[in-house]
Amino acid sequence: MTSFDPVASSDAMHSTTLPHERLSISRGPRSGLTISVALHSTALGPALGGARLWRYGSWLEAVDDSLRLAAGMTMKNAAAGLAHGGGKSVIHLPVGTTLDPAERRDAMLDLGDAVEALGGSYRTAEDVGTTADDMAVVAERTDHVSGLPADRGGVGEPSEATAAGVYAAITATLETVFGTPLVAGHRATVSGLGQVGGRLARRLAAEGARLIVTDVDPRKRALAEEIGASWIEPGDEHLVETDLFVPCGVGGALNARVIGQLRCRAVVGAANNQLATRADAVTLEERGILWAPDFVANAGGVIYLAMASEPGADAAAIEQRVSAIGRTVQSIYRDAAAEGVTTLVAAERLAMARIDAAGGVLAAV
Repeated sequence: MTSFDPVASSDAMHSTTLPHERLSISRGPRSGLTISVALHSTALGPALGGARLWRYGSWLEAVDDSLRLAAGMTMKNAAAGLAHGGGKSVIHLPVGTTLDPAERRDAMLDLGDAVEALGGSYRTAEDVGTTADDMAVVAERTDHVSGLPADRGGVGEPSEATAAGVYAAITATLETVFGTPLVAGHRATVSGLGQVGGRLARRLAAEGARLIVTDVDPRKRALAEEIGASWIEPGDEHLVETDLFVPCGVGGALNARVIGQLRCRAVVGAANNQLATRADAVTLEERGILWAPDFVANAGGVIYLAMASEPGADAAAIEQRVSAIGRTVQSIYRDAAAEGVTTLVAAERLAMARIDAAGGVLAAV
């Protein structure tokens, strides 16, 4: 079985061999923004992964992120049992830059051209910083896009399914740690109240969880007040004693310092690439904190996009497949315990077994 590290990031930028099938970097002719499209693997089928519009210190950081995210999508799609490989596109928005509607449209048209140039080997969708409406603009330049608004003939954005999948992972984790899947009475800290985190917070509050929430956007404090959650300033959320820590913001939040200060029994969240390094999975285990690998827990959205885009899509079948994330998470916990490995390694083995079964080959990172 090929070894693989979905957590690797900047190492790929300095390797003599690119561990991806293709990397396309272009300067958008309309927007002037750097667009990176990383195609990690098509071993299971055309790559599927969203388009991120985000601020980075440099365009190289954005390219690095696209490589890391694309590799993670390979694992996510494989672990979810989808006939798709992994890819990701990132539009670099320089720090301090804000796009007006016309500039945003230009960026999405440029993205559409970049995706079209890959000839169908990569299909994009909304992600952090982009929306279903943005994807409708991308669709003006390419057919290789999912998640268009319903009024444009699409299946809409996948945040609801992503949140549902993370919720399934949360209840599975509660059952593993506390012996019951019930949310009521448990303490949960939700970090990041975007499309997915906000939905999770609402559902957890409705079911009786005692919530502490935070977001880098102070306007999200209104949601905390609405659902009766306590608010904590961003940066301090990991210091709170809680049962579940639920990271739903940007990646890399679980580093050695944060993990050393966590006061929780388990971590289950929607954020991609939550670990800063592979070693952090070991640190979590050493501290007795159960971690649900992000590329398994947050796969509901990509499951929804893949299945809902097929002819004759069955809503009940999609819901059932998303709910099955909970069973997958529990099987990973059992395998990790039985084999004496971290949950990261157990999840990777599950994904790689599916790629190997399909005759796929990945370059080692």
